[in-house]
Amino acid sequence: MSIVLFDNGTHKCLMFDDLVDESADHVVQSNQFLIVDNGHGAIIDPGGNMTYNGLRVEMTHFFPPKNLEYILASHADPDIVASLNKWLTNTDCNVLISELWVKFLPHFCTTGSSEGRIHGIQDQGANIPLGNSTIKAIPAHFMHSEGNFQFYDTVSKILFSGDMGASMVAHSEAHTPVENFRAHIPFMEEFHRRYMVSNKICRFWVNMIRQMDVEAIVPQHGRMFKGKKMVNEFLNWIENLECGIDLLTQENYCAP
Repeated sequence: MSIVLFDNGTHKCLMFDDLVDESADHVVQSNQFLIVDNGHGAIIDPGGNMTYNGLRVEMTHFFPPKNLEYILASHADPDIVASLNKWLTNTDCNVLISELWVKFLPHFCTTGSSEGRIHGIQDQGANIPLGNSTIKAIPAHFMHSEGNFQFYDTVSKILFSGDMGASMVAHSEAHTPVENFRAHIPFMEEFHRRYMVSNKICRFWVNMIRQMDVEAIVPQHGRMFKGKKMVNEFLNWIENLECGIDLLTQENYCAP
């Protein structure tokens, strides 16, 4: 299913949430994103081989895949970018990812297909031109990857937040925005306690996001937070969550 997140006629943001067969309940649900501005296109976190064919077919309704300009990868996990070789083989796009992962991504690719096409984003982030617009690579280190970026679309004011804000919900529910934040917490809590490194890092991230004009937070797994009220509810929650190394003791480091 393609969900139009934003469309002002020249700038579109689209989400694809069901490209993995819903019957495959052993596979985590994931969202893929396409941003198009004045004939220029970028995919955010295209996913693995299970999503490639579906994403390529769906995006043809909005943008010719052969004209793809960028793949923007939040980090290097398989559900983020394992389909990379197919995109590099079938398009002329370049890949932007944290500079920490530039030499790792070619392991997804056939020899020579990635040469000169994978470009590193420095830790402080970057402004990425797309048509007449700008996508900002926002630092999100250790959420959960040590080299990690989120992508903020300056036109729609949507923050594509990667694993931050992720929820483990049924495939059929991922496209619906969160309406009752408190009821949604059980679908997020276990994931964030394990995958986010510490409360200290979460607080740094919240401080940064509160200085930005964010209309929606759209994660790579599960449901989105739409509207400033819901965005603030999520920020207030994650700011106070103990997670990652906050929860570890010596008992977690005992040989079996």
